Amino acid sequence: METKEVTMSTKYEPQSIEKGRYDWWVKGKFFEAKDDESKQPYTIVIPPPNVTGKLHLGHAWDTTLQDIITRMKRMQGYDVLWLPGMDHAGIATQAKVEQKLRSEGKSRYDLGREKFVEETWRWKEEYASHIRQQWAKLGLGLDYSRERFTLDEGLSKAVREVFVKLYNKGLIYRGEYIINWDPSTKTALSDIEVIYKDIQGAFYHMNYPLADGSGSIEVATTRPETMLGDSAVAVHPEDERYKHLIGKTVILPIVGREIPIVADDYVDMEFGSGAVKITPAHDPNDFELGNRHNLERILVMNEDGIMNEKAGKYQGLDRFECRKQIVKDLQELGVLFKIEDHMHSVGHSERSGAVVEPYLSTQWFVKMQPLADAAVELQKQEDKVNFVPDRFEKTYLHWMENIRDWCISRQLWWGHRIPAWYHKETGEVYVGHEAPADEENWEQDKDVLDTWFSSALWPFSTLGWPDTDAADFKRHFPTDALVTGYDIIFFWVSRMIFQSVEFTGTRPFKDVLIHGLVRDEQGRKMSKSLGNGVDPMDVIDQYGADALRYFLSTGSSPGQDLRYSTEKVEATWNFANKIWNASRFALMNMNGLKFEEIDFSGEKSVADKWILTRLNETIDHVTKLSERYEFGEVGRALYNFIWDDFCDWYIEMSKLPLYGEDEAAKKTTRSILAYVLDQTMRLLHPFMPFITEEIWQNLPHEGESITIAKWPEVKPELSDDQAAQEMKLLVEMIRSVRNIRAEVNTPLSKKIKMLVKAKDENILKALETNRSYIERFCNPEELIMGTEIEVPEKAMTAVITGLEIILPLEGLINIDEEIARLEKEVEKLTKEVDRVQKKLSNEGFIKKAPEAVVEEERAKEKDYLEKRSIVEQRIKELRG
Repeated sequence: METKEVTMSTKYEPQSIEKGRYDWWVKGKFFEAKDDESKQPYTIVIPPPNVTGKLHLGHAWDTTLQDIITRMKRMQGYDVLWLPGMDHAGIATQAKVEQKLRSEGKSRYDLGREKFVEETWRWKEEYASHIRQQWAKLGLGLDYSRERFTLDEGLSKAVREVFVKLYNKGLIYRGEYIINWDPSTKTALSDIEVIYKDIQGAFYHMNYPLADGSGSIEVATTRPETMLGDSAVAVHPEDERYKHLIGKTVILPIVGREIPIVADDYVDMEFGSGAVKITPAHDPNDFELGNRHNLERILVMNEDGIMNEKAGKYQGLDRFECRKQIVKDLQELGVLFKIEDHMHSVGHSERSGAVVEPYLSTQWFVKMQPLADAAVELQKQEDKVNFVPDRFEKTYLHWMENIRDWCISRQLWWGHRIPAWYHKETGEVYVGHEAPADEENWEQDKDVLDTWFSSALWPFSTLGWPDTDAADFKRHFPTDALVTGYDIIFFWVSRMIFQSVEFTGTRPFKDVLIHGLVRDEQGRKMSKSLGNGVDPMDVIDQYGADALRYFLSTGSSPGQDLRYSTEKVEATWNFANKIWNASRFALMNMNGLKFEEIDFSGEKSVADKWILTRLNETIDHVTKLSERYEFGEVGRALYNFIWDDFCDWYIEMSKLPLYGEDEAAKKTTRSILAYVLDQTMRLLHPFMPFITEEIWQNLPHEGESITIAKWPEVKPELSDDQAAQEMKLLVEMIRSVRNIRAEVNTPLSKKIKMLVKAKDENILKALETNRSYIERFCNPEELIMGTEIEVPEKAMTAVITGLEIILPLEGLINIDEEIARLEKEVEKLTKEVDRVQKKLSNEGFIKKAPEAVVEEERAKEKDYLEKRSIVEQRIKELRG
């Protein structure tokens, strides 16, 4: 096929090259899984973003990593499915919609359940559309033909199936327990939806009078308002101070109720007075103790945090108002005798920010122990989930081994309605996929399921489960990788694993790649309160998606946090600009080269052989590192190859044949430029999809799009180690001459005399072969090369491996300054010699390190000693 005319703009403008490209990819169906049986499937399901708002930098990072993996796998010939979708996010979405209604002067109760849910679906459609636009702007290669939503019909069926099966197995139960209660959203929270913050509070010390009038017993609390629901005072059975009081009663101040003094091992004799007030309806530990002693559970608060009729005269007060009032009253009664400052950890709702209230409530729970045991057992098997980095497996296992039952019911309207019905007369409970036949006699549970209940099924419910014959489930499950942040290992990763083991008998994904959080330049978490958040879409508007993606994906190592820096995004834009300009130069000099005309079987220069060798090394390096998810290292390898080797050296050296008279050399150079640029664009494509597609479309190529072009492979026949060594020598030599010129302010345009003393005849021969490069890049007036060179007294010198460069610079050099420079060089080389010798004298290193590594260190020692000796000799000569 013929090349198109070069349409690349003179200036790199990401906005113009990114415009319309994504639609072209989607229209071409390049991202759709083809169900091609000749190809091995590779599957990733997207961690579904919540339909509550815009995607943030964390989403951009997370999805970019997935896009890199899936684009590479597609190019490697896999039948890739990257399945998109979104989460209904119960509490979060309902809170947003209620906030919107409040701004209109309405509440959900004004609308009623049905209308409120309709309103929330409208919100979902609007925000789902925003999210798709943001995915497009980031360039994500998603298969939209398989997009899912956690409340769609298929997923709802899966949720009901799981609930019913777990219930029938005795692993879902309903019971009265102390749960974490959010009085703001009026719903239960699971343990991991509670964020603990250290806040300044107080310990309130009170004396409860004994009923027989013989004295009192001291108790202390941080929540005096709960005393209205006290059912007992507990002491340790071995506590000598209180043994005589066990079985007696005290009069509960203000309330006047008589409550017993009980003995229980739970009480810490060393803490406080050694006596504790017990409020079974408002504290999880008191609840357990109350069960052991058959104590009454007295709930003194409503769901909204307002005191109820059991609170007596405090009824109608907010819990914190009640605290103030009761403290005042207890002080007046002389019961409260001391208030001491106390810094303590207080639970807050992750979603609403409200202080969480431990609250007695009837909820649905999952019995976790059997599920957790099976998930822990999986990690002992060969087909376990591989955590990357593997240290996060310990984090996961620690949580699973110390798990508590999971409260799964939420007092919301938006979500999966619990598939349980209660008989209106008998109170009998029915759990099933559908309502009982005589539906009018039954009432469905009003609660919905915790959002994580449905997202725990995401890797298999999205592929058609519970229909185990579904084509996608059979072909694409278990999935290959999951990419997510370490902050949701407990929330989500663990739940997907135990549900997958329970319902499919296998792991949900082979690998889980864990990344950190995006922080600001100072290492602070991004938040509205700090005003340090960054909208990824704004960054794309300014620098383009490619620059943002490359920065995000190469800016840290697996598991580590990433510090966002505008400066670094700008540096990445500069890198893209460099690629653009280099590609433009290459394309402008290809002279209409067609794909079938690419041929580099002719005579190649040392630069040609070297760049092909370096390309092979880069392909090998990038592929291996990518398979290990070490994208930061991949970024370094690509940057070094593209910026240093290709742009700064090969392109400059290619100008010699391109601007020369040798037509055969021109053809070879054009072919190599086209080939190296094509392969480089493919390697870079997963990171920078837009610029690479644009350049590739201008290159002589086969195929429709770079997205489905073949991933580069090492071609051993194109490697030439000798040429690589020769080129390394030339590059070092040219750099040294340029450095010396810079030191004495001699511009490259000024011709100078240049002497080169080679270590042996082989090096001399290599230098003579490449004389044209030395003349072109060092600009000597006279170039003398040999193994025996007489060194003039006034000269600047540079010692590199295998040769010494001498530049006689009469009138341009200060001898004292040159001696000082060389002494610094000796100092530097001595440090290197000491470091290597220290390593080589370490018996542990010699025994443990591979032989090749030890040999490499010995070669370094020899090299440094040789260089130092030459420099020391030069200092001696200069001193005369």
